[in-house]
Amino acid sequence: MIEILSQTALATVQDIGRFGALRWGVGTAGAMDRMALVCGNLLLGNEEGAAAIEAQVFPFELRFDADCAFALTGADCAATLDGVPLPPWSAAKTRSGAVLRLGLPVSGKWRGARAYLCVAGGIDVPIALGSRSTQLRGAIGGLEGRALKQGDRLPLVPSIAGSPGPLEIGLVPPALAMPLEVDGCAAVRVLPAAEYDCFTQASRDALWSASWKITPQSDRYGFRLAGPNLEPLAPMEMRSHGIVPGVIQVPHGGQPIVQMCDAQPSGGYPKIGTVIEADLWRLGQAPIGSSVRFIETDWDGALAAGDETRNWLAEVRRLLDLYRTRSLGR
Repeated sequence: MIEILSQTALATVQDIGRFGALRWGVGTAGAMDRMALVCGNLLLGNEEGAAAIEAQVFPFELRFDADCAFALTGADCAATLDGVPLPPWSAAKTRSGAVLRLGLPVSGKWRGARAYLCVAGGIDVPIALGSRSTQLRGAIGGLEGRALKQGDRLPLVPSIAGSPGPLEIGLVPPALAMPLEVDGCAAVRVLPAAEYDCFTQASRDALWSASWKITPQSDRYGFRLAGPNLEPLAPMEMRSHGIVPGVIQVPHGGQPIVQMCDAQPSGGYPKIGTVIEADLWRLGQAPIGSSVRFIETDWDGALAAGDETRNWLAEVRRLLDLYRTRSLGR
């Protein structure tokens, strides 16, 4: 069991996401930084999509009520276990009664906004529509379909006989291994979307040249950005149609909204671009108040970015497997 100690907000149980339910009006949910979730599970020998805790308001504290192994990935929050500092992007073992504390994200080259606590076996909450992820808007999945609160107790999935087990080593975060910046600003790659050509040339140029600030009105549903107004060539009225995470919509006010993991599956605002799937984890770690840049790409560029991500994860798996093999050999 894990007991939540802090009076926290917006911490949720998330796995890799809920797929195949869009036709029923249920979004994907899942970790905002799926790379962090997968890496934490790899360190523990879990299934890669096992459910974990996503924390985004700090400090965040919990107590382990049983001996277990865990991994911390995502934002570096100067974590401590019973007051002893823990390195980020690493796994460790703990005893029953130990208290884990995540402080404010550390500033630096890569700060991050969300931390992930993965545990051996994963968080054991009911599976809803094929996923344990919390979808707050529909109160689906996770713990009673809601954010975690003080006093909540989360059971852990029992260890499976023959599972690889945890490795008490660390990983280089993908944001440092595969940096992507423009003029010192975090960046993501974007495909022009269906209504791209319906905006003025000045607006299209601004999409790529401006820095876009992530406003306090941003959340897991969508990131509301502040920057130059994006203006259409003529007023556009559209019927609601299907959308997915990453779509950049432009409401009548001209300030774009990027749909994120908890986005509704339909919308009627014109679409000027789409953040490629391979870069959504980068955007998911951008803190409120920070700025991001958009880099124009094409279909081939998006596929190449996906290959880069998959190849990096494949190398992580290879190295962890090699380390396990050598550890067993000793």
